[in-house]
Amino acid sequence: MKVLILGSGVIGVTSAYYLARAGHEVTVVDRQPEPALETSFANAGEVSPGYSSPWAGPGVPVKAVKWLLMKHGPLVIRPKLDPGMWVWLLKMLRNCTSERYAINKSRMIPIAEYSRDCLRDLRRDIGIQYDERSQGTLQLFRYQAQLDGTGEDIAVLKQYGVPFEVLSREGCIAAEPALAGVKEKVAGGLRLPQDETGDCHMFTQALAKHAEALGVRFMFNTGIDRIVTEGARVSGVATSAGMLQADAYVLALGSWSSRLVAPLDISLPVYPVKGYSITVPIKDASGAPESTVMDESYKVAITRLGNRIRVGGTAEISGFSSQLYGARRATLDHSLTDLFPRGGDLSKATFWSGLRPMTPDGPPVIGPTQYANLHLNTGHGTLGWTMSCGSGRVLADMLSGKKPDIDVSALTVDRYKYRFG
Repeated sequence: MKVLILGSGVIGVTSAYYLARAGHEVTVVDRQPEPALETSFANAGEVSPGYSSPWAGPGVPVKAVKWLLMKHGPLVIRPKLDPGMWVWLLKMLRNCTSERYAINKSRMIPIAEYSRDCLRDLRRDIGIQYDERSQGTLQLFRYQAQLDGTGEDIAVLKQYGVPFEVLSREGCIAAEPALAGVKEKVAGGLRLPQDETGDCHMFTQALAKHAEALGVRFMFNTGIDRIVTEGARVSGVATSAGMLQADAYVLALGSWSSRLVAPLDISLPVYPVKGYSITVPIKDASGAPESTVMDESYKVAITRLGNRIRVGGTAEISGFSSQLYGARRATLDHSLTDLFPRGGDLSKATFWSGLRPMTPDGPPVIGPTQYANLHLNTGHGTLGWTMSCGSGRVLADMLSGKKPDIDVSALTVDRYKYRFG
């Protein structure tokens, strides 16, 4: 088939690669001049299936109030006269129950675990390089109460067979030796040894070259205006380069996906939640993290990527604004210098923000729509890098008429038809 993919972030490019490998004629369209220049550009760098959890969970509404009042809080809401913002927030609150949390997490872990395995296969098959490390993730607790509250998460990890280690202060230092200099700030940790790290931007650009070698055509600097339909099928996509037509269409535009399908009467509650990061050159390798450290107090991830440290965090609900706020950087600076004071040179840091495409329940949206030849691959939130290869592989199998290796029937957009949220 001829397949047109809208979006050249990590989700669009992985979809293109696997579709081309399956023998399809693929074209990727994007307004940017290169792949992975928006949300995939400078994310936290984690490939973390074990941390694949919905943001909506029991206790989150109460925690949110506390976070909003913290100096370095992980949550910011900038109210706007945008009905989409308030409807999305209400739907998220609807999912903040133990029952919904369990269901939503059960839908996220399988695609995340499968995706990590696909990524490993890809490394073996094509030797792709992206500052990868396979040294696990350490969720760091500064307070004993945080460590004591891990029972529910550990129960879920056991349920899905995800290996984990509960670590004392000394165990955390053994995993991340640079923490020895700030050991009084460490109460303990939860380590997931099978998690990985890597530069998503570097990966996506490298994979795009492999996709081109398989025949994928990339149309950059091309604005996407609207999807045109005839009856129950898509007949084309209006772009700044004219009308583009194919046998099948894949929407992988992240936060912008919901706007594009709204005129088609597709209810897709994907809304942008902005995240921030700084990228800091390593000053003292012995004072830098070995892999990823999740600072639980501030919900900040500190990741080693080659000769750099990537620090990512914050959930800012402010619509489609890409404005950089200095207070958000202060939180990232604080977490890094508090835990790894010798590691990076902050004077040379770069500051970035990206719009995470979040669903109110947590799982991404992958699969068909009511239009026979339109498929979705979006809504991955903070886990686009983690879930990218698996999502692209599953979608390619669907369009090729093959049964995917895992059941993703609960990830389609149909799940929003029958309940609020």
